[in-house]
Amino acid sequence: MNETIRTQLAHRTIREFTDAPIPEETMQTLFDVAIRTSTSRGFQQSVLIRVKDQAKRDAFARIGGQEYIARAPELLIGVLDARRGIRILEEKGEPTEGAANMVVFREAFTDTVLMIQNLSVAAESLGLGVTHLGSVLNDYSAAIELLELPQYTFPVLGVILGYPNQEPQLKPRMDKAFRIHTDVYQEPESWTDALSDYDEEMHTYYDLRDANRRVDQFTTQIARKFIENADKRSPIPHIKAQGFNVA
Repeated sequence: MNETIRTQLAHRTIREFTDAPIPEETMQTLFDVAIRTSTSRGFQQSVLIRVKDQAKRDAFARIGGQEYIARAPELLIGVLDARRGIRILEEKGEPTEGAANMVVFREAFTDTVLMIQNLSVAAESLGLGVTHLGSVLNDYSAAIELLELPQYTFPVLGVILGYPNQEPQLKPRMDKAFRIHTDVYQEPESWTDALSDYDEEMHTYYDLRDANRRVDQFTTQIARKFIENADKRSPIPHIKAQGFNVA
């Protein structure tokens, strides 16, 4: 085991940071790492938007319902970018009809998620803490407007980072046998039975973390939240509004 793996195995979500700013040299190094991330067909269809304007940061905190977003030292939003490719087609006189298709969207989406994960591992290796923010997309239209995103772009994932000001407990993960399969998808006869030990472990975890509050289990969270506000949270209308054909 090396230092990189030790860092990855110790990953925790960090929501509280010290007041110390991240040196600009460090941020530029992280950006260098980000742009070296693997990318579909070499098209590099992802960008990071560094949100420095405090009013925008406050707005993303309201969208996400997480006030700590506004005071994190750095807030980055990963955005998939098919616009660059479509602009290049236009400039070279090539047809663009059908260019903003589901395949392109999927490739660009994957590029963006990989970029943020790659940056996050690098950040943690330098002693920084991170939190990934799906919550900044609670209101797609508002996020698109805040970032002034043109057609053929779309917000994918946010991340905050800074020097940790907390030492949270390592969150349990289910046994890797449930997530690492060989040759074919494998599953037990009953997931709730198979995950009973993990449920108990998560119950203890939440009990220790949230004293005097309702404790929870993994399977009960799934039952309660899996389809929660599914229609409201659907990105499809907003993806179409950005010019993508995802029908």
